[in-house]
Amino acid sequence: MNRILATYLKHLLVFGDLTVTDSDGRVTRWGDGTGDPVHLRFNTAAAERGVAINPGLKFGEAYMNGGVDITEGTIFDMLALVFRNAGNKAQNEPWMRAIARLRLIYRRVIQNNTPQRARRNVKHHYDLSSELYDLFLDVDRQYSCAYFDRPGAGLDEAQLAKKRHIAAKLAFDRPGLKTLDIGCGWGGMGLYLARHLDADVTGITLSDEQLGIARSRADAAGLSDHLRFEIADYRDTAGPFDRIVSVGMFEHVGVDFYDDYFRQCARLLDEDGVMLLHTIGRWDEPANTNAFINKYIFPGGYLPSLSQIAHSVERAGLIISDVEVLRLHYAETIRHWRDRFAARRDEARALYDERFCRMWEFYLAASETAFRWQDCVVFQVQLTRKVDTLPITRDYMLEAEARLRELEQRDTVRPIAAGRTEMDRQAAE
Repeated sequence: MNRILATYLKHLLVFGDLTVTDSDGRVTRWGDGTGDPVHLRFNTAAAERGVAINPGLKFGEAYMNGGVDITEGTIFDMLALVFRNAGNKAQNEPWMRAIARLRLIYRRVIQNNTPQRARRNVKHHYDLSSELYDLFLDVDRQYSCAYFDRPGAGLDEAQLAKKRHIAAKLAFDRPGLKTLDIGCGWGGMGLYLARHLDADVTGITLSDEQLGIARSRADAAGLSDHLRFEIADYRDTAGPFDRIVSVGMFEHVGVDFYDDYFRQCARLLDEDGVMLLHTIGRWDEPANTNAFINKYIFPGGYLPSLSQIAHSVERAGLIISDVEVLRLHYAETIRHWRDRFAARRDEARALYDERFCRMWEFYLAASETAFRWQDCVVFQVQLTRKVDTLPITRDYMLEAEARLRELEQRDTVRPIAAGRTEMDRQAAE
């Protein structure tokens, strides 16, 4: 086995049961033998060398391209074993921190998310076949962290709870509030606000695929008179708005544009307005984005620390009125996505190919482990322009959630699905 890789595994794997077959067929066992066994096989010497030199990128590439196979267990089991052992120990080594700082500097140089590049980055991921997302997302196609407000909640229930939770924090106190949804996706959040709170919603996206579906859903729901979806960059949007919501979009802004983003939000937000930002972030200090995810999944993506958000908010003259950290909610969300994708993997392979399926499996597995055993969380940051815009306790949020839950239960209109549901598929067969 490659000497660098062997040394790394020796120091890393204190517990667990990992068997590695190298490219020459030699078998080595690592860990203390506890837990479910995982067997990793290197199929080529090139894959072995690559993983030894640059594991953050090359292990994912090797799995995607068939340079490695997991012959016992799954790719999630393999990554879980590594990161449960590692925690943040390796990152705390001085030499690792020095490398991380250099990578962060390099990342900032190449992450120049101009409007043109932002559009290309969005199309790379969100303009994939809509049928792909039907394979693993909920019926509303919420492609962001769900909110599991009770034990045993399913994915559809938890995604509905997320929308309810966000709507409550936006403090809608009357019908017709002009609302901007930055990064509206397939329209689920806008539909919820228009249907249950009679908000006048403008949703903006950079994805042609998402735009078409969002508009179709608004038409089907009979809400087009106060629910509009447009292709637009947040930098080119005109206000003012009473409410601004942004879910799962800030990760694509780029750290060098944080000041621009929040200054634009401050310009767009009415003096008595409320904004809710829902974004993935890090509870640790600023760090580089995973190389594999950046190259193959979310080019231009970056996960901020709370301090990075706060500094830009302060410079924009906005007030942070509330912060909630959702810790393991995204890990549970992605577990549901992983299970759903695995159950319908053959359909994904028919849409794309085996290489794509392995890439997607690695993406989901790596993402879940990042939220379970690394430093990834979700921040919900509530912003205002005035210190007295909202009540000084959180009781209003709980009361609003209770009212919204009642409205949902009384709503006899079947939600307009973002894509083909299981019922649709069965009817077609």
